[in-house]
Amino acid sequence: MECSVKWVDGATFLASTGSGHFLNMEGAPDAGGKNRAPRPMELLLAGAGGCAAFDVVMILQRGRHAITGCEAELKAERAEADPKVFTRIHYHFIVTGKALKHEAVERAIKLSSEKYCSASIMLGKTAEITHDFEIVEG
Repeated sequence: MECSVKWVDGATFLASTGSGHFLNMEGAPDAGGKNRAPRPMELLLAGAGGCAAFDVVMILQRGRHAITGCEAELKAERAEADPKVFTRIHYHFIVTGKALKHEAVERAIKLSSEKYCSASIMLGKTAEITHDFEIVEG
């Protein structure tokens, strides 16, 4: 995996991923940012949410469960002093489908958090990670 990050101006940076995608990121306004792009730590949190949600969807689909939607809402706390690592992250999954079983969704989230989601497992080295979920019929 590769990525390059180029300083654009002020507190703005452009990342180019090895898969050929680009994204902007920017420091907070108190560090010179103009609030035109996500903060790098927001992207890290979003990546962990995307990794976990992807796992949950794939696990449920492989189990032939009728999943039609999955949303991961994350809330994180950071250390007050540098390095301001994540110290707590809570994942709230909203899983939509037809007749989804509580046990199947719970198992998918557990497999993601303990075995498959590299991002969450890595962040778990510094942060207490918790999960909950709700199932929506549809």
